[in-house]
Amino acid sequence: MVMRPVLEICPADDFALWPVGEYEAYGYLALHGRLTPTEVGRAVMQVARYNDYEPEAEHGQCPADPPGAFLHGLLTLPDLLAAGGFRVTEAATGTVFVEPGCCNGLETWRDWLEVLDGTGRCSFGHDPSSAAERVDDAVRLTFDVDGTDDGPVIELPVDEVRTLVAGAERDLRDFLGLAGIWAGQHLPEHSAAVTAALARALDLTPPPGTSVPLTSRGA
Repeated sequence: MVMRPVLEICPADDFALWPVGEYEAYGYLALHGRLTPTEVGRAVMQVARYNDYEPEAEHGQCPADPPGAFLHGLLTLPDLLAAGGFRVTEAATGTVFVEPGCCNGLETWRDWLEVLDGTGRCSFGHDPSSAAERVDDAVRLTFDVDGTDDGPVIELPVDEVRTLVAGAERDLRDFLGLAGIWAGQHLPEHSAAVTAALARALDLTPPPGTSVPLTSRGA
């Protein structure tokens, strides 16, 4: 069984601030530490676009430079979104048991810990409405709990799911480290702020030296 953090990819035909390459819109990009610089740029662009709207006035005036203006929401909004989640597939067959649906985001990936050690149940958006539920010493994964057709369902040992979640978290952290290097090369004036914002969007601890107060970002 494989669990990967994936980011939803939306159309961005008019984007030209940095290379993002060609890609299939409305698909998913798996995040890990082996992405190419173009793929990292695509991921940063997507997360910034999810949060590309005018913050409250107290978060500072929008910068005049195009990269700063595009990144303004990402760097100043207190609550960030990163559409996607943890996708679970069977390696041998490719069968999908958990698919992040609409209104699910990587910023809520710690809901998996609730399944393991908290409430015992979590859902991951809709269309499809995937869910995970703890049943004694197992976790039941259901592809679409609201679907009319019988979708894939599987039960995995709790310890196996715990290992899968730890691996997906490690992939996120590896991606964040890679994104920090990318930001230093492509957005040197915003590097620390971008890395810290990505950490918040992924609900991770920012790397040392990248934490920037919200009130000073993008000013």
